[in-house]
Amino acid sequence: MNLSYVDLIGMIASVTSVTGFLPQIYKNQKTKSVQDLSALMLLNFFICSLAWAVYGGLMGSTYVLLTNVACLCVCGFLLGQKMYFQR
Repeated sequence: MNLSYVDLIGMIASVTSVTGFLPQIYKNQKTKSVQDLSALMLLNFFICSLAWAVYGGLMGSTYVLLTNVACLCVCGFLLGQKMYFQR
């Protein structure tokens, strides 16, 4: 497998995008609190990831598509935590 520097940058961007919210998920589970988590920020992140996933699919970019599908999953989980812990 011969990776270019562009592929490497794409992989780094993918990993950091997806893992960026994992500490928040862990904190929410541990404290059972989402009081300081902005629903508007999560909604914006969800819409942004959805748009990038569609764009990646239309452009045939596997990195963009898969990264943003994973981000949608992470964001969906955070939204689920927000709804569950705020009830």
